[in-house]
Amino acid sequence: MSFIHLHTHSHYSLLDGMSKIPDLVKKAKSYGATALALTDHGNMYGAIEFYKECEKNGIKPIIGCEIYMAERTRKDMESGTDNKSYHLTLLAKNETGYKNLMRIVSRAYLEGFYYKPRADHELLREHGEGIICLSGCPGSKFISLLRQGAEEEAKKLLQFYISVFGKENVFVEIMNHKEVDWYLPLIPKIKALAESLSLPLVATWDSHYLNEDDKEAHNTLLAINTNNNNFKMDGDYSFISPKEIDQIFKDYPEAVKNTEKVAESIDLKLNLGSWYFPNFEIEGGQGADEHLKQLAYAGFEKRGLPQTKEYTDRLEYELEIIKNKGFSKYILIVADLLHYAENNDIYTNIRGSVAGSLTTFLTGVTKVDPIDYKLPFERFLNPERPSAPDIDMDYADDKRDMMLDYVRAKYGEDKVAQIGTFGTMMARGAVRDVARALGYPYSVGDKISKMIPMGSQGFPMTIKHALELVPDLDDAYKNDRNTKFILDMAMKIEGCARHISVHAAGVVISPTPLTDFTPIQLDPKGGKVISQYDMYTIEEAGLIKFDFLGLRNLSILHDAIAIVKKLYDIEVDIEKIPLDDKKTFELLASGQTEALFQLNGSGMTRFLKELKPSSIHDINAMVALYRPGPMQFIPDYIARKHNPSLVKYFDPLLKPILERSYGILVYQDDLLFIAKDIAGYSWGEVDKFRKAVGKKIPEEMDAQHDKFTKGCIEKSGFSKEKAEELWSWIVPFAAYGFNKAHAASYGRVAYQTAYMKANFPVEYMSAALSAESGDIETVTTYIKECERMGIPVLPPDVNESLYPFTAIMGSEGKSEKIRFGLSSIKNLGHDIAEAVIEERKAGGRYTSIENFLDRVHHKNLNKKSLEAMIMSGSMDAFGERGQLVANFEKLLEYNRGVIAGKAQESLFGDMQVGTGLKLDDAPPATKSQKLLWEKELIGLYISGHPLEEKADLIEKTGMTISKVIEIAKHGYPITLIAHVDEVKTIITKKQTRMAFVKISDLTGNIECVIFSDTFQKSGADLEEGVLVAIEGKIAIREGEKSIQVDKIRKI
Repeated sequence: MSFIHLHTHSHYSLLDGMSKIPDLVKKAKSYGATALALTDHGNMYGAIEFYKECEKNGIKPIIGCEIYMAERTRKDMESGTDNKSYHLTLLAKNETGYKNLMRIVSRAYLEGFYYKPRADHELLREHGEGIICLSGCPGSKFISLLRQGAEEEAKKLLQFYISVFGKENVFVEIMNHKEVDWYLPLIPKIKALAESLSLPLVATWDSHYLNEDDKEAHNTLLAINTNNNNFKMDGDYSFISPKEIDQIFKDYPEAVKNTEKVAESIDLKLNLGSWYFPNFEIEGGQGADEHLKQLAYAGFEKRGLPQTKEYTDRLEYELEIIKNKGFSKYILIVADLLHYAENNDIYTNIRGSVAGSLTTFLTGVTKVDPIDYKLPFERFLNPERPSAPDIDMDYADDKRDMMLDYVRAKYGEDKVAQIGTFGTMMARGAVRDVARALGYPYSVGDKISKMIPMGSQGFPMTIKHALELVPDLDDAYKNDRNTKFILDMAMKIEGCARHISVHAAGVVISPTPLTDFTPIQLDPKGGKVISQYDMYTIEEAGLIKFDFLGLRNLSILHDAIAIVKKLYDIEVDIEKIPLDDKKTFELLASGQTEALFQLNGSGMTRFLKELKPSSIHDINAMVALYRPGPMQFIPDYIARKHNPSLVKYFDPLLKPILERSYGILVYQDDLLFIAKDIAGYSWGEVDKFRKAVGKKIPEEMDAQHDKFTKGCIEKSGFSKEKAEELWSWIVPFAAYGFNKAHAASYGRVAYQTAYMKANFPVEYMSAALSAESGDIETVTTYIKECERMGIPVLPPDVNESLYPFTAIMGSEGKSEKIRFGLSSIKNLGHDIAEAVIEERKAGGRYTSIENFLDRVHHKNLNKKSLEAMIMSGSMDAFGERGQLVANFEKLLEYNRGVIAGKAQESLFGDMQVGTGLKLDDAPPATKSQKLLWEKELIGLYISGHPLEEKADLIEKTGMTISKVIEIAKHGYPITLIAHVDEVKTIITKKQTRMAFVKISDLTGNIECVIFSDTFQKSGADLEEGVLVAIEGKIAIREGEKSIQVDKIRKI
């Protein structure tokens, strides 16, 4: 007789479980377990991962869930009554039960969520087939009734379970956690009631963590979850051994034996790894392969490409692979999405390796010619790789939801969901969470966490690795008791799932209701329907991921082109602009890169000015090279571009591969072609080579090293020494080489943004400012760029501003300046702003404040909105700002009188009721008062800046914030005159105050740190809006620049 764990929680019982699934299965195997159940709280997040891990280890997987049952029905949500729920353990007996369990869990979230995702008897009746029911833990309704002495009601509940699941599928669950002292006396009653209905007892152990010494760490998780470090689970809730179970349940051996009976009855086989595409109807009854081929060949004419042998051979080769792999329908679905976008004026782009496909280029999916750009198809769809292709779609971010609405309408609401993703306890966050949960001051956790370096993409930092890398952290761990305690605890919970959220881009579309493939729920923050399986497990379940990413730069391009059309009636086809535009390359060489896609930032700008790009390939190369690692090759790339005599190749055989990049390794694809063409790899072998050298796995690297050098000798006639030299040259680049197709796709959008900025600067910057209007820091940066470009950016004006930022025409029929839009003004709602604009369009410009009040009769023209328009400067053309502010009440009274008069006119004909408007005298607003109003209502100064009066002082210091950022030397001393934008004061563990202060000047902004000693001496007068003189030094931490303040005083 061997006990089977049937009540087991993993870390997917969010913040109430610690067991990672591989560790859990490994421990079960060490016990000799033949089967194992997973029953997380209310969800099935870990089901697929668990199933695969069990299969891999020769253990029968039992997929279950400890669901929450509503007090009444799942639709009752009355405070004080329905916030109580009960536990019930359900196990999938077979595939029907698995799907029904997904339906129960999904509907509990979508229809019954109230504090917890709650099911009810109705859901069990509808979806009970194929499910084994265990009556539940001490938190179940069954036990609650017994505890209340309501044995007859408890019996009726068991009878209900029998009626729903079938008698052979109902087991009465008993536990024996001695710490739950009220429960133990109930066990005889539980047994008696089970016997009265001839139901078998089954022993379970409520496991929440692996080992007994994980108890304290689990209680810390509970404290993080509840924000209460007194909330604990007393007793042992570890994953105990069958031997221990036999002892604990020695009086109930049949309950232990029945765990095997349950396991034996399970017959669940999941068909993982097969693809199920949405139902895509093709007119005329064509098959997907035939239809794709027809569209592709029609694409030659649309793209203006000749059907040369090179192109048709490549197309036939691709179509054959796509057909054999069964992905024609997938490409047709994506093509349909992009055609819908094109027909509805939604700008798109495609990222990643799919740009290497001629088929997708001809069918309108991708936008770069892979033959012209020398992009390999096999990077997208390798004939020897079993995994699915990946097509990442970018849409204008303000139209992404429109695309998702189209998908739901076309395929059905019940067949479309965004993909869930799990936030995990990463190293830094785990330290902060643990310190807070254990009651340490904020500064303690903050200090330790900041000693942990940031990881890199795909290689997250761990606490263990940080201890190896950072001597100060290791020293604190060894010598400070609190640091050791916090880090030890954090290491135990590190990597645990913390929450579920919505994936930034991933969407799944199923042929039948989603709950045939994945449990679903609402995103806890946004209310969107999401899958409970993440992007990896959802594909195992059979649904391919479609990536819909919102890209703001596409919205900017669209809006800029729309402005051009509106102002000049010029149609700019962004897909057909010349790729050799002189103005565009001059713009890049001049360093005017703000608001461009992928090409902005001080470092990139500096390199572009040196490079002086002259082709789209230069831009693609910069997109690829400007990132950690390959950035070191940029100076060499620039030097070779300007001096062809420096161009050299490791061997002439590499010239066809590296010619466009002047002999420098730029793209990961360069390595792949070297492996294929020089070392004789097949495309399947190339894929393994890419993964091995990218991840630097020692055993695989050794194998690839031997294969590569031998291949160079046999295929290309290299000597062993030369083959070794080539290997040594390419391997360091392998870890950070960039996908060439991705660079070509992004480089194209980067060029398009530069083209629009160079040829239509006012229109482009107006669109960019509108897109970023909620981000004051970015708006400020863009305004400074406009100043450098000679484009005035003016305050809002009721006679010129539209709702967004507005390009204003000059006297020569060309736009010359930009006005803030009415949307920029706080306290001015959308409706009243639109009313002001529509009346202006209908009746012409407003000639005076009286004329404005005579014509605008909107219900939202009130003190708040009128105040906002006047104080922001939007009505400066009507009178002095101070006088208008002083006459608020009179202005509103006049407007109300006009509206009332209009009503009387409608009753009494042409009777004249207007009385004229005469304003009271008032002192004019000072310049500083106007600036304060602008800052308050628009978020930044427009008509001037407080620092303008301190020009002499600033000149004496010889220092500005832009210079601080350029100097970028840690510890460099500076003296600076600045404006205080924001002050954040915190209390240290010594109960002293320190501050983080954001400052700005006419050139930029930066953060300052004022430690306690300095704050005590000179921090009392710090407040937003004051001007200060600062002495300090430049501080650089993890690439971020700030100023450590030694002295600060108000001026």
